[in-house]
Amino acid sequence: MASAVLPSGPQCAAAAAAAAAAAPPGLRLRLLLLLLSAAALIPTGDGQNLFTKDVTVIEGEVATISCQVNKSDDSVIQLLNPNRQTIYFRDFRPLKDSRFQLLNFSSSELKVSLTNVSISDEGRYFCQLYTDPPQESYTTITVLVPPRNLMIDIQKDTAVEGEEIEVNCTAMASKPATTIRWFKGNKELKGKSEVEEWSDMYTVTSQLMLKVHKEDDGVPVICQVEHPAVTGNLQTQRYLEVQYKPQVHIQMTYPLQGLTREGDALELTCEAIGKPQPLMVTWVRVDDEMPQHAVLSGPNLFINNLNKTDNGTYRCEASNIVGKAHSDYMLYVYDSRAGEEGSIRAVDHAVIGGVVAVVVFAMLCLLIILGRYFARHKGLFSLTSSPRIK
Repeated sequence: MASAVLPSGPQCAAAAAAAAAAAPPGLRLRLLLLLLSAAALIPTGDGQNLFTKDVTVIEGEVATISCQVNKSDDSVIQLLNPNRQTIYFRDFRPLKDSRFQLLNFSSSELKVSLTNVSISDEGRYFCQLYTDPPQESYTTITVLVPPRNLMIDIQKDTAVEGEEIEVNCTAMASKPATTIRWFKGNKELKGKSEVEEWSDMYTVTSQLMLKVHKEDDGVPVICQVEHPAVTGNLQTQRYLEVQYKPQVHIQMTYPLQGLTREGDALELTCEAIGKPQPLMVTWVRVDDEMPQHAVLSGPNLFINNLNKTDNGTYRCEASNIVGKAHSDYMLYVYDSRAGEEGSIRAVDHAVIGGVVAVVVFAMLCLLIILGRYFARHKGLFSLTSSPRIK
């Protein structure tokens, strides 16, 4: 917003006088009389001050332009567009653009609204005050344009763990240029942005290089746009699909206490999780053949009537298109009485501990009884021991 002073009354009068001098004799007198009358009607402008404010508006919304005068003396106010065409002269609208509507007209203000603002409406609008000298002030309308479209593109729909993929996000045709931020879940990442300008509009493309892991499967990659014309968060997202090799875990389902003895049975279950899910798992005995009495049923390994020859390492293997993985279980078969001897030793220790506790308790009780006995008979003992006085 700025103010300027137009040519003063005397300057206008001088120019008009020169024009009258060049006029034919019959019109010369009439022009001079008209000039003197117009000069007498122009206020001096002493103490008046014309001012306005810049306007920022979002495309499609309403802009309000206000020409205001301090200490007005009923001078004429006029509003012009960037092409110097008169929008309003006082309360009259010469311009045929019906988007301009009068909101208020008084000696101190000319307020006009512009509906359905477009990018072509940007520029300087001039407020003029007809005083002597005339005053002029301008307001700048700035139009904000939100992104027309927000697109995210992933180089590969399905990635393999450990692979680096490229993700691009494009915010098209905005003004000013947008700021793009990247998130993987709740974690913010850093991308690289490029800006293209065309006809005062900006298209921003941001590139993100992302190394994926199995934990990223199903996690959203979010492209978020920040722009002064956008309220809240404008974003788009794509969910990562990551393939990874199996994860294998062996679970002992029998015996429950975990102690394997001769003559007992052993049952192991192999759990394998991967993407894609492994179709089958296999059991092998490392460095030896599988016992003849072992039974394999899908992910389960069952060995009945264990003996010392079954000792060894048993491996569960699983695979998919990404890779292969395995988990090992080391079997050691104890003697058939190993558990019983352990139980007997545990019972012996429990009995000994119980006996000791009873003895300690009995001794404490005896000490308490003796203490109370001596306390009660102490006085009687003193009387029987003292000599009589005759």
